Amino acid sequence: MKTVNYDTELCIVGGGMAGLCCALAAARNNVKTILVHDRPVLGGNASSEIRMWICGAHGTDNRETGIIEEILMENFYFNKGLKYSLWDSVLYGKAIEEKNLTLLLNTSCLDAVMCGNTIKSIKAWQSNAETYHIIEAKYFADCSGDSILSDLTGAKYMYGREAKSEFGETIPPDTADKKTMGMSCLIQLRETDHKVDFEPPSWAYKYETDEFFPEKPHDTDTNFWWIELGGEGDCIHDTDKCRDELLKIAYGVWDHMKNYGDHGVDNWELEWIGFLPGKRESRRYIGKHIITQNDVESQGRFDDIVAYAGWTMDDHFPQGFYYKEGHPTIYHPAPSPWGIPLRSLISKNIDNLIFAGRNISVTHAALSSSRVMATCAIMGQALGTAVAHALKENCHISKIDINALQQALMLDDCYIPWHNREQSALTINAKCNYDIVRNGKDRGEENCWIGKAGDFLEYSFEEAENVEKIRLVFDSNLNRGYQNMPCSFPLVEKVYRLPETLVKEYVIEIEDEKGSIEAINVGNNHQRLVWHNVNKKAKRIRLTPISTNGCEDFRIFGFELY
Repeated sequence: MKTVNYDTELCIVGGGMAGLCCALAAARNNVKTILVHDRPVLGGNASSEIRMWICGAHGTDNRETGIIEEILMENFYFNKGLKYSLWDSVLYGKAIEEKNLTLLLNTSCLDAVMCGNTIKSIKAWQSNAETYHIIEAKYFADCSGDSILSDLTGAKYMYGREAKSEFGETIPPDTADKKTMGMSCLIQLRETDHKVDFEPPSWAYKYETDEFFPEKPHDTDTNFWWIELGGEGDCIHDTDKCRDELLKIAYGVWDHMKNYGDHGVDNWELEWIGFLPGKRESRRYIGKHIITQNDVESQGRFDDIVAYAGWTMDDHFPQGFYYKEGHPTIYHPAPSPWGIPLRSLISKNIDNLIFAGRNISVTHAALSSSRVMATCAIMGQALGTAVAHALKENCHISKIDINALQQALMLDDCYIPWHNREQSALTINAKCNYDIVRNGKDRGEENCWIGKAGDFLEYSFEEAENVEKIRLVFDSNLNRGYQNMPCSFPLVEKVYRLPETLVKEYVIEIEDEKGSIEAINVGNNHQRLVWHNVNKKAKRIRLTPISTNGCEDFRIFGFELY
């Protein structure tokens, strides 16, 4: 056996969307980071192993941006055939491109060494390399979903449903219990141009009539999320038992669709079935603040808001597939957006333990709105950025300048509800032909410059000024009606592509005090947020859009100088 030792600034356990975005944000802010993940691919519930599409806040212009939008745009650009293996590669590529990030895949956290209330190190096992990794760090971020560091460190956590009376909530049961939302093994279907027969395995369950599926949609447009179990047992230690049962159900569902009644799937075949269950709930840490149903319903207007949610309080019944009294979930209304405070990402009793994802400090009721992956991703970006600020300010993460963190996140295209992004003095003091692109608001139709062929945006100065960077925010259509990947594959694919509104080609002209012009020509842009390093003295800077991905108009939210 081999042992490798590390001394780093941030160690992240868990490479789902929260952990990946946390790692990318920290590394890009010059934090020496290690990401430990127990699977061969990144993405967690969104990966090729589970295949849940990435959901987030409901409502007009509420889609999450920042790193998560960057990743989605990258996938639409490079993965035009919507192959899940290529989606895995997009996530992997983002991680390995960062020089400050060390990626340890197939690596499971086994143990932790404590020094009082501080984690000194963790020990992890990389099975395919037969290597132990011992990692010392200033901060440990648990983004594992199951809160793997809780039992290893003595961190306080919650499990199950609280009683109504504990936090004055209305959603929970009258008496507390250890029941949770369950886990699902998804299936995916593909349409062919000919009839396809299906013979189920002998061990699959048999469902001959629709009475087995009350209010459970079983057609080619669903991702079969309701094939769910585990909420009445142990959602951590019973995972394999649940998988075995879920596979029997999943094959039985497809057998029913193919061989019992007319479900319009004669030409469809079973493309894929998941052997790794996607989890919704298990351990939840106790942080410096526990978000409750009441916090959600009052919009979470905390002083230290760093992220937001906006999914309904979507509370699945613990019985999952075997719930027979109606629809398998209750959609309790929730405002969109509602704010998530930094305090709920910081452990109450372990000094250097922080977390992001579905295991943050929330009650069961609040979790039902905060657990979806786009929400988890922006939490992760906020947490990674917060660590960078704590190290830079030489203080504990709970004591950082929260306004500075919020401004940094918004500069990185993370929306912070009810907060305004400050503009640079260079941008404010310049003369601009359209002020709307420097109002600090990067979403909403009322904040979008709309131009036609030949139109341009321009800054000019009385005297030439030093310009280091140019920040651009294009319109990636935050109200698009599709997610990152499909749940089924019809012969004629639905629209999963770069948004038509996104500017594809543009030119930036930089004129110096002598009248000389240098041009930056971009011919294949596929991102919403774009930075250009300039480092020049400029008298005038002009942005001229040339083409989009299909939209007739040019749509730009931000054009700013730094």
